[in-house]
Amino acid sequence: MKTPIGHLTYCSNIHPGEDWQEHFAILQKSVPAIKANVAPNEPMGLGLRLANQASIDLSEPTALADFQAWLQSNHLYVFTMNGFPYGGFHGTVVKDQVHAPDWTTQARVDYTIRMFELLAKLLPEDLLEGGISTSPLSYRHWWKNPEELQTATHTATINMLTVAEKLNQLFEETGKHLHLDIEPEPDGILDNGQDFLAWYSQTLLPLSITYFGTKGIDATTAQNIVYRHIQLCYDVCHFAVSYEEPADFLAVLQAQGIQVGKIQISAALQLDFEEQSTEKLALLRQYDEPTYLHQVVAQKADGSLKKFADLGLALATTEQESYQQWRIHYHVPLFTESYGLLASTRKEIEKTIALQKAKPFTQHLELETYTWGVLPASVQIPLDDSISREIAWVQSLI
Repeated sequence: MKTPIGHLTYCSNIHPGEDWQEHFAILQKSVPAIKANVAPNEPMGLGLRLANQASIDLSEPTALADFQAWLQSNHLYVFTMNGFPYGGFHGTVVKDQVHAPDWTTQARVDYTIRMFELLAKLLPEDLLEGGISTSPLSYRHWWKNPEELQTATHTATINMLTVAEKLNQLFEETGKHLHLDIEPEPDGILDNGQDFLAWYSQTLLPLSITYFGTKGIDATTAQNIVYRHIQLCYDVCHFAVSYEEPADFLAVLQAQGIQVGKIQISAALQLDFEEQSTEKLALLRQYDEPTYLHQVVAQKADGSLKKFADLGLALATTEQESYQQWRIHYHVPLFTESYGLLASTRKEIEKTIALQKAKPFTQHLELETYTWGVLPASVQIPLDDSISREIAWVQSLI
């Protein structure tokens, strides 16, 4: 829905369905009910997540026409999409495979271009901007040494530039401004905001001059194409887990001329060790589940950080008493600030929305709590009600 600070929606990766028929059936059941709760008298945006197979299915003209007709009849519109998870995301072990196939592969390029072709057709006539969020190049721990990591980064960057070239062509032909929104995540090659900034300035921009130079495009135009079509997805949960202050990071980002394509509004779990640490750790074990990666970044009293690739590894450490706080990459519902003795990083959302209200830095806001199916039973409530409550909470901030 259109708000004073941009278009607000939630991401359909909350709903299962790796082929389009299954996913669409769930959207038809859930989305109108959610809209009735949060936007009964106005159009509502939908953040569409398509698995690779679903993107192939929806590219069939009849399927696309049926979906467009359904959107119109229900006063819904698509302005952003999630192209991070390529394959299975529900009812299967995801873990590090959420990055596969990564940006070193042609499969990732083909999938992303297909998604953009769909988005260009789905954007409403009066809306010329759309974005798709994506993986931070690859999963860092797949690469055995610095040389392999550097090669993977180079290959992934060139592949992203091929997508930027396609988006520039679409821009020149249609006037539609589509952008690829890179989403830093713990243990991605782009692990955090600082990694993203370094990559953008030291790898992406220099390679763009070479890449577009072979096509007769000068350096200034090449870099302008990159700034327009390769942007940042600011996932609040991920930046919170990395202990990055929104105001500080966004100031540097804007000083460098890099744009934010989308804010993903999400909260992480947080454990403070000041008191009742034994009880808190016991409670946290309920969240150690086998589907998704739940990276942990632990902070010591001196501000130094230690990273654990998954929650189980952090729970097994013998150094727990040396930490002041843990932040866990576990997207928890936004409408609750605490989970028994455990806290969340919801205050980081409040900071980010306050910055957006003071000086908007993007037009796209998307809620992304996708863990409903793996939350402890004591925290779960019916899915459509949960999504509606999350949207209403964000609306209250706006």
